Amino acid sequence: MVFNHIFHRTDPIMTPVEVVYDSLIKKSRETIFYRDYGVPDTIDGRFDMIIIHAMLVFRRLRSRGEQAEIMSQNIFDLMFQDMDRSLREMGVGDLSVSKQIKKMAKAFYGRASMYEEGLDGSNHTLAEALIANVYRSSPVEENEIKAFTEYLRGIDAYLKKQSVEHILMGHIDFRM
Repeated sequence: MVFNHIFHRTDPIMTPVEVVYDSLIKKSRETIFYRDYGVPDTIDGRFDMIIIHAMLVFRRLRSRGEQAEIMSQNIFDLMFQDMDRSLREMGVGDLSVSKQIKKMAKAFYGRASMYEEGLDGSNHTLAEALIANVYRSSPVEENEIKAFTEYLRGIDAYLKKQSVEHILMGHIDFRM
């Protein structure tokens, strides 16, 4: 499965970075996004859900000190290592993987920026960011986009209430 990261460790204990990344991956796979919010259940749709949840974590950790910045960078690095591994497992050739990863990183930065702008702005701005990036040419119902924007605002507020110190220890809760 795409972005199905498997930690090849002899040690069964995951680091806090791995735990937080694993949590955001699990959250991004929840069926509610594909069933109730109309997110296309495609490689691109799943990639967008990972971007959204990673952006939310990075947003929570931003400007919260050196350890938070280090954790954000380590999660970002792990995310792209996972994507690299997934592309290779899908049969993408070695010469093409780095080009694909560069495209994915560019997409991550562009989309994450739009989602953050939407979260900082109006529901209309957030909905436009979702329509442009998540739904693209896929049809979306008004109730689906409304529910999705409400979810994003809610999870953003919920994450803001969580202790950065707990997140740094690998304790993050995406359940609202």
